[in-house]
Amino acid sequence: MAHHEVTPEEIAMLEEMVKKAKAAAEVIATYDQERVDRLARAICAALYPLKVWGPICDEAVDETRLGDKVTKRNKRNKLKLILRDCLRQKSVGIIEEIPEKGLVKYAKPVGVIATLVPTTNPCVTPAGQAIYAVKARDVLICSPHPRAKKVTTKTVNIIRDVLAREGAPADIIQVIEEPSITLTQELMKMVDLVIATGGRPMVRAAYSSGVPAYGSGAGNSTVIVDNTANTKERAYEAATNTRISKCSDFGSGCSCDGNLIVHEDVYDNFVEGLVKEGAYIPTWEQAEAIKKVMWDETGHRLPDTVAISAQALAKAAGFEIPADRKFIAVPNNGQKEGFTIRNADDIKKCIGKQHFFSTEKLTTLLTLFKYGGKFQTALDIMQEIFDKSGGKGHSCGLYSFDDDHIHRLGMCAPVSRCMIRQPNNRGNAGSSTNGMPPTNSMGCGTWGGNIVSENITLKHYMNTTWVARPIPEDMPSLKELFGEFYQDGMDEE
Repeated sequence: MAHHEVTPEEIAMLEEMVKKAKAAAEVIATYDQERVDRLARAICAALYPLKVWGPICDEAVDETRLGDKVTKRNKRNKLKLILRDCLRQKSVGIIEEIPEKGLVKYAKPVGVIATLVPTTNPCVTPAGQAIYAVKARDVLICSPHPRAKKVTTKTVNIIRDVLAREGAPADIIQVIEEPSITLTQELMKMVDLVIATGGRPMVRAAYSSGVPAYGSGAGNSTVIVDNTANTKERAYEAATNTRISKCSDFGSGCSCDGNLIVHEDVYDNFVEGLVKEGAYIPTWEQAEAIKKVMWDETGHRLPDTVAISAQALAKAAGFEIPADRKFIAVPNNGQKEGFTIRNADDIKKCIGKQHFFSTEKLTTLLTLFKYGGKFQTALDIMQEIFDKSGGKGHSCGLYSFDDDHIHRLGMCAPVSRCMIRQPNNRGNAGSSTNGMPPTNSMGCGTWGGNIVSENITLKHYMNTTWVARPIPEDMPSLKELFGEFYQDGMDEE
């Protein structure tokens, strides 16, 4: 976003938006469960039809110059998932009762929410958040990325029209039509809650605004394919998962596969499967050329090659690839000479900020790492990637049929999400074939500089009042509590 000094006129505009938001908040706070459920349905139903969603996707790609018009259309499925979960939960009055503890929980709105909309998801983010917000009886003010301000505004205006038709205040959702960093920073100081989805600078700004905030962390999605992918069918299935994850919206999502750690016993079949799914395996010279157009000399990611097609990425690097190739898979652990990683010394040769191919890509490219020996080696590689190359707190994946391997990954992975035998990009943010709560904002815990290590969903849009009635005393004896540390006379002075 552009920096400029905020003018008195802009401050007055923000104050007027907040005033309108608070007026709308007073109205929606009076709605019952049936009314907010109807509004959630109406918003989703207005945006979901392809005749509406398709043109918005096209406009998003044209305006931002990021992503893929075809696969971006699939993101509307997230709206169905969000609506599904919303309709299954209560958000007005009593939302939970725990009789044995004498507890009753009541939902209350959080109030005015400022949402920072990322340039990679300028439509689905405000749409999904609007469904959650009306369900929780909140109001939203959207601050889009300047590179996506037109399409975000169009999306918000569709929602405003729906609200007006339903007899609700259109100002339940508003948008800053000419956003900037400084304007967004001022907005964040005026609201009750901030949801920051996107780059680390804006997430940090949200946390320093003096207002409660939910943020997301950086990704560098890393997937292990272990030796249980030991048939062509399994190896090909793992490859299909990778293609689905990597190619979604030209790899713009922080959940898209970036690093694949593959056991030597299944490596050849897996790579064969990747090629079958549309991978292009570059030569070392081609990989070096790609590196120069993806990162500068210090490892800073260059924006012109973010979320572009494999053909456009190759062309930027000075060579051509066939039109049917969907993504580029850099072999040999991203190194000139291929080797199988077997120990800590091998890991240091290819992992770290100085090894750019081990860092986050955000485009149609991934890196293949081959490991040998026991599963612990794969875990060590993954740990080193998150510690030294980035992505800690976000997500990882594992293609395995070994429950012990799955358990060990869950025990040690410094991430908030582990997807097993499914596309990371599809699974992390909620899918109809897993139990993850649907969202477009993924908290990454203290690993990633966030306050929560879970998906930002309905419960985060609500305040909760706990009503506690007396219950029979619930206190074990001192012997039961302290066990072997119990001593006679502990209550005597």
